[in-house]
Amino acid sequence: MDMAIRHAPRTRIVTVDTGRLPQETYDMMDTVRLRYGVSIEVILPDPNEVERMVARHGLNLFRADPSFRKLCCHLRKVRPLENRLDRSIDAWATGLRREQSPERATIEKVEVDAAGRVKLNPLADWSRQQVDDYIKAHDVPVHPLLEQGYRTIGCAPCSRAVLPGEDERSGRWWWEQDGGKECGIHVTPDGKMKRTLDVLLEEILH
Repeated sequence: MDMAIRHAPRTRIVTVDTGRLPQETYDMMDTVRLRYGVSIEVILPDPNEVERMVARHGLNLFRADPSFRKLCCHLRKVRPLENRLDRSIDAWATGLRREQSPERATIEKVEVDAAGRVKLNPLADWSRQQVDDYIKAHDVPVHPLLEQGYRTIGCAPCSRAVLPGEDERSGRWWWEQDGGKECGIHVTPDGKMKRTLDVLLEEILH
């Protein structure tokens, strides 16, 4: 985002508020807004969908089974973002890097997503050290939790600090023993997990 605004100050900044974010993330949004003088478009999930999901499966359904976690991610993150991107947006950019996880190891700097939009991953080949160097060189604001050992930050109950020797994504959904550490925005579930998610979504959405 820092790079984008330097080259194109009117770049649209979009983020998803799942309703379960840590307070530090909301503080970071205000820090960014004030530092760069930008308006942040905050996308919220459909309250009716979330209400039906919670009524059927509980507030902390994500702990029970990976399929419920993916359902929660889908309703709170994936669907809201997809709905916003579908509104005449031709291209979007992310901060994905190949070294973050095996699931991200093959991402390209320029891709076309499932909806035919151009998806830019300008940091795809960057290392963590290059990111840290850029932050220092340009005095980029840093999320408070990064300084507490977090390397990836999502919802509060689904994120923790990374232990020595662990990969960056190990701090997300750490109780899951199998499957990729993804929510579905960038790497979609496939096979049996996708079929299970489709059934769960059908129950909630219809």
